Amino acid sequence: MSENYIQACSGGRLHDAREASISPLNRGFLYGDAIYEVWRTYHGVIFAWEEHWRRLEWSAAALHFALPTGPGPMLTEIQRTVAAYRQAGGTGDDLYIRLQITRGGGPIGLDVALADHADYVVLVQANKAHPPARLRDGLKLSLATSLRRNPIESLNPAWKTGNYLNNILGLREARARGADEVVMLNHVGEVTEAAVSNLAFVRGGKVITPPLSAGILGGITRELLLTEVARMAGITAEEGTVRPEDLSRMDECFLLSTTKDLTPVGAIDGHRYPVREDSVTAKLKAAFGDYTRAYAARHPELRVLP
Repeated sequence: MSENYIQACSGGRLHDAREASISPLNRGFLYGDAIYEVWRTYHGVIFAWEEHWRRLEWSAAALHFALPTGPGPMLTEIQRTVAAYRQAGGTGDDLYIRLQITRGGGPIGLDVALADHADYVVLVQANKAHPPARLRDGLKLSLATSLRRNPIESLNPAWKTGNYLNNILGLREARARGADEVVMLNHVGEVTEAAVSNLAFVRGGKVITPPLSAGILGGITRELLLTEVARMAGITAEEGTVRPEDLSRMDECFLLSTTKDLTPVGAIDGHRYPVREDSVTAKLKAAFGDYTRAYAARHPELRVLP
């Protein structure tokens, strides 16, 4: 079985994700009228299950539609999908688990009253880590200049929806300049986040991450850093406004995401940041690893891999 195999579960039907599974009239396909969450496993256990589910409920409420099922039945569906993935020969020490929920199908038209009922797709694949060289040298980021992050008043980036064109186009611009990821600014020129990750900086031994009010996704890894992990490492972490002119004054930079946890950044355009084994970023990454091990030990009910 290919390491790129993806197992799907569409409304309860298990199948290879390459097979067609939704109607062309599905509103997620037509309009991006959908929400989603991604979990990953650590040590065989689905990590931060409740935190992600709460954000899923919040996103659904923001888009004014009801989830098709509760967390218990959905966890069962995810467990079935993981079992099918393993039976099909899927590989990976840890897994990527995506739950996509759409408003449903119905006649063509923007009116949400045309939707029939919410539906879902679960996708399971191997969670792919950064190559060791990327962690050793740090990622290269580039500041977007052609567009800004969606303003909160238009399409709030805190809603984890199926509409990712803003992120896609920002990342396209950065990749065209040879960068790994993008740094997006909001409409008043403040640093917000990357395309698929939150951003954090280190200055004088203290972690600074842009506030939710800047217009960012409320990342689960970011939340855990602020509430648990930094304290475990004996490091102060807080929200703070960051502007482009501040980048040269930062000592370190790193990304935060569900699938990659903490990833060091080596440069943002011409601003370079050291990546060392004794850095604040490295200490926080080690503390996050300790947190995931403790979480796995506390939640045997979320185990999906031996």
